[in-house]
Amino acid sequence: MGDHYYIACDLGAESGRVMLGHLQNGRLEIEEIHRFSNGPMRLAGSLRWNVPGIFSELKTGLKKVAGRKVPAASLSVDSWGVDYVLFNKRQPLLGLPHHYRDVRTDAIFERTMKSDLPALIFEETGIQFMGLNMLYQFIAEVEANSDLLAIADQFLNIADYLHYLFCGMGRAEESMASTTQIYNPRTRTWSSKLIKQFGFPEKCFPPVVPSGTKLGPLLPEIAEETGLKGIEVIATCSHDTGAAVAAVPAQGDGWAYLSSGTWSLIGVELDAPLISEKVRAHNFTNEAGYGGTTRFLKNIVGLWILQECRRTWVAGGSDIDYAELNRLAAEAEPLRSLINPNATRFLKPDGMPDKIRAYCRETGQPEPETHGQFTRCILESLSLLYNHTLGELEQLTGRTIHTLHIVGGGSKSALLNQYAANSTGREVIAGPVEATAIGNLLIQGIALGHLKSLADLRKVVRDSQPVQTFKPQDAGIWKAAHERFAKLDLLD
Repeated sequence: MGDHYYIACDLGAESGRVMLGHLQNGRLEIEEIHRFSNGPMRLAGSLRWNVPGIFSELKTGLKKVAGRKVPAASLSVDSWGVDYVLFNKRQPLLGLPHHYRDVRTDAIFERTMKSDLPALIFEETGIQFMGLNMLYQFIAEVEANSDLLAIADQFLNIADYLHYLFCGMGRAEESMASTTQIYNPRTRTWSSKLIKQFGFPEKCFPPVVPSGTKLGPLLPEIAEETGLKGIEVIATCSHDTGAAVAAVPAQGDGWAYLSSGTWSLIGVELDAPLISEKVRAHNFTNEAGYGGTTRFLKNIVGLWILQECRRTWVAGGSDIDYAELNRLAAEAEPLRSLINPNATRFLKPDGMPDKIRAYCRETGQPEPETHGQFTRCILESLSLLYNHTLGELEQLTGRTIHTLHIVGGGSKSALLNQYAANSTGREVIAGPVEATAIGNLLIQGIALGHLKSLADLRKVVRDSQPVQTFKPQDAGIWKAAHERFAKLDLLD
């Protein structure tokens, strides 16, 4: 396989990193070169992304890579989905892009769901209905910012836009395009029916390219500024979950994946989209995966709830880290208080501990009082939601799932991993933590001919990255918890 270096620019909702990967003798070593804080900024009553700031930080990371004097061959950016940038030839940025939690789509989503359009939308896209999806954001543009759309040449989702800034090639990578709810996974093109239905300007929709497409070299001015020469920009899986699923170290059949972080994305890998009224009723989604696969999954709330609680506690003077929160949770009473993490109240920021207290009061449960009780409530409730979602997956796909692979930042929590095994009654294999960056890096290797296939990629992951295995425990008390959790489903 030779000796090769690749650069992954990995963007998350809390932080961004520039990672250096070294593939040698079938093993991958990764190193974090640069990390920076990321998150929404409040501007004129809206939530926005500071994309110029992100671009500047990524270039800082690339300068540090150049300082290592290693022969890096390529780079690729991955990020969350649905958010996008509008631009034209004269203006590289027509306003800071909105954050997916901005309230501008709330009324539009509610109105759409009450209409006769959901059946058409799902038949065209196979995508889960969530108010944050780009479809509703773009409806908001048509209704409130038609003047901006009139002067825009194109939109690109965040990672694809950063590729454009790096190399000048504006393309929508397929895994990212598939998250928008404006893309047809059967035809593998933008949905002309939805573009016409909602009056979207066709000129703004970029060409779609497969995962692993070479876009071109770094622009000369970027190469000069960063000190990197001979770097190819590659659209691997621009969507972070697409990259993470590619790096799941699985073999054979009977496995599901959980990409665990701010969001929990839980699903299976299929050969083709699964689109039906039954799937729509269960609100599952069909997103594009590497190599023409389909990520059949449900996007459910994840560690966001704990992140928001911690943000509130830190603002109140209690700067407690996640390791300590997990330690305190392990000492707290088991299954004392439960919430439905998917309840609408938990999707928006601010006041999260108060929202949890109110939920527990309304369901006749003791309110959490300590940091440990809050954390245990959140982690146990998430694990119960995992079990419920795996049951839906088996029902919809006809598969029997015996192993759950947990990857991403959330896989660092041994406590959550054990709760997931206890709740689901299935073996849990946790790791790699850096699945998104690893998938990004190794798809670059495939694109450049250094690896042959997705199977080869996953073998490199198995041979390179440590994992932990968790077996189910305490089946009796978790069975009773399942019955309690089922009764919470109706409360929002």
